[in-house]
Amino acid sequence: MSKQKGKPESTGKELEEKVLFVNRCAKVVKGGRKFSFSALILVGDGKGHVGCGFAKANELSDAIRKGGEAARKNVISFEMEGTTIPHEVVVKADGVHLLLKPAPKGTGIVAGSRVRSVLEAAGVHDVVAKNLGSSNPINQVRAIIMALKSLRSREEIARRRSVNA
Repeated sequence: MSKQKGKPESTGKELEEKVLFVNRCAKVVKGGRKFSFSALILVGDGKGHVGCGFAKANELSDAIRKGGEAARKNVISFEMEGTTIPHEVVVKADGVHLLLKPAPKGTGIVAGSRVRSVLEAAGVHDVVAKNLGSSNPINQVRAIIMALKSLRSREEIARRRSVNA
């Protein structure tokens, strides 16, 4: 597993793109309503790399394209232990309280819809997650990305504590 944050070692063509949330906003003007769109896009390769992007545009297709470009720029890598995460994580960010716990092989992803989508795109197969706060999709995705960034391997934790294992 690569220790560097950022782009995966591959060419980037293997990243799968998924639209998580689309919001339509209407502005009332003299001639009627003017609509604009925002899109929350998720990219992941299923091998420990995931990224999200948020973009706004006057056309839905433009918002999705811009969000996809932003997501590809924000790809992170994180530590995994087999098919699960190495340790329990609690993240508090923007009103979202998110709990991630490792699970035994075969458990699957026990999580809500957006958290599940991010973990599937990232390649985590066995984890238990609970959102204890806000239901705002953008904040939920930011919180799960923060949680994945904060994961550390057992070796790294032992090295930081200067424990000989």
